[in-house]
Amino acid sequence: MAKTTPRQRKTTGRVMHEYKHGELKRGTGGKGGKVKNRKQAIAIALHEAGASKYQTKSEKSSSRAKSKRKEASGRTGQQEREGKSRVGARGRRESSRAMGGKNATKTTRHKTSSSRRATSSSAKSRKPTSSRRKSSSSRSRRKAS
Repeated sequence: MAKTTPRQRKTTGRVMHEYKHGELKRGTGGKGGKVKNRKQAIAIALHEAGASKYQTKSEKSSSRAKSKRKEASGRTGQQEREGKSRVGARGRRESSRAMGGKNATKTTRHKTSSSRRATSSSAKSRKPTSSRRKSSSSRSRRKAS
């Protein structure tokens, strides 16, 4: 069996986590109920990661891309239950290569410059302006003249 990539290991780990916590579902849209068999969970994990020996090269790449989209949009069972922030390393340093950390070939996605500008402008607008200061400074000017 070929060695799995860090991304495949991450996806496999996520699916097995879902199985252990009873979040992994059977069938299309999860309408088949929970997965209760460990071997079936392993088969689903390898299929989603694109590491199954029963898939062709094109099937592997399409299932890998599908699970990547699912993880990015927060539609996995783990993300729906625990929140999107628990999976991945968006905006912070992560140690594993798959998530873009210390030994990574790709870096994690950071905020874009337009979103930075939006947050900084909203922070400026939130600063309270003290009316007392203005009135007291205008009083002192009046007294001086």
